[in-house]
Amino acid sequence: MDESALTELLGRVARGELDVSDAVTRLRRLPFEEMGFATVDHHRSIRCGFPEVIYCPGKTVEQVRAIFAKLAAVGDRVLATRASGEMYEAVARDFPSAEYHEPARAIMLRTAEAPEPAGHVAVVAAGTSDLAVAEEAKVTAETMDQRVTTHYDVGVAGLHRLLARSEAIQAAHAVVVVAGMEGALASVVGGLVAVPVIAVPTSVGYGASFGGLSALLTMLNSCAAGVSVVNIDNGFAGGYIAAMISALTGRKGDAGE
Repeated sequence: MDESALTELLGRVARGELDVSDAVTRLRRLPFEEMGFATVDHHRSIRCGFPEVIYCPGKTVEQVRAIFAKLAAVGDRVLATRASGEMYEAVARDFPSAEYHEPARAIMLRTAEAPEPAGHVAVVAAGTSDLAVAEEAKVTAETMDQRVTTHYDVGVAGLHRLLARSEAIQAAHAVVVVAGMEGALASVVGGLVAVPVIAVPTSVGYGASFGGLSALLTMLNSCAAGVSVVNIDNGFAGGYIAAMISALTGRKGDAGE
């Protein structure tokens, strides 16, 4: 249950449209619900502004399906990351309107109409091999009600490709930069924009990239002051942080074009 749903529930009680005992029944599952194998946090949206997200690896298909149903029962958005096609098929049996974003490996359900996006997130990816992580960031930010533009395959090996899109990227309220290999793209973008850059290193690269460690260290040592870094392949965190920044900034002005 998010803040708007809770406000509506209490408003119905105040107007006499809902009995107090019925309201108590609905609130009984707050702030969390025990499932034996999981403890679902129904209060997350009220505290943090966005519901709990399901991280699927390590969970069985039925566990994902059950947790998804619990979150959908009390909220208007559910997001499951790193989900398999089999997990989506199980969820879709209960929620036919759920969407599977295959490149991002994400399941998303929205049961209420999305508000007009207040903010704008740009997702920039160095190469096609980085797209799975970039798409995870994109889906996350979109689920958090932000407008997202994508700028893919603009790595530093062909810098003119990035510069051709610099004006569009500069219009965003926050930028997610996804790159593997040496990870230099984040510093370059950080030198072009006046907004926070969230750098996401990927495990893309040859042997000496050490599964993304090379990109991670390059991004951590960025000479661009506006760059912050999340963990290797963590597109979800990059998109989440960018959406939080964008939402706060977007409320103060135009979302940009």
